[in-house]
Amino acid sequence: MVDGGFPYPMLSDSNGNMGKLYGVYDENGGVDIRGRFIIDPDGVIQAMEVMTPPVGRNVEELIRQVEAYQHVRETGEVTPAGWTKGKKTLKPGPELAGNVWKVWNPKDR
Repeated sequence: MVDGGFPYPMLSDSNGNMGKLYGVYDENGGVDIRGRFIIDPDGVIQAMEVMTPPVGRNVEELIRQVEAYQHVRETGEVTPAGWTKGKKTLKPGPELAGNVWKVWNPKDR
C-alpha cells in the first residue's frame, strides 16, 4: 500500500532478461527501452507504458495509477479519468455505461 514514501520496486535489468520477457529489449542497442509495468498481486499486468529514450516517465502519474489500482482492488469501485486518492469514485454497473457524465464531472478529480 502506498502511504507517502516510495515503496515501489524499481528494477534494473543489466542483462536484458526482463526486457526480453516484456518485449522492450532493443537487440541492436543492447539495452531496454524505457518501460514500466504495473503488475497486480496475482501476477496480471494491469498497465504498461513503453517510451523511447528521449522522453522520461512521470513518477507522479505512476504513483496515481498504483493508488487507483489498489483502491479498485480493495473496494470494487472504479476510478474515473485523472482520479486521485480521496476523490470521487464510481460504482460499476450496466446503468453507468454511457452515463458517466451524469454522475461525474472532471472537476471532481
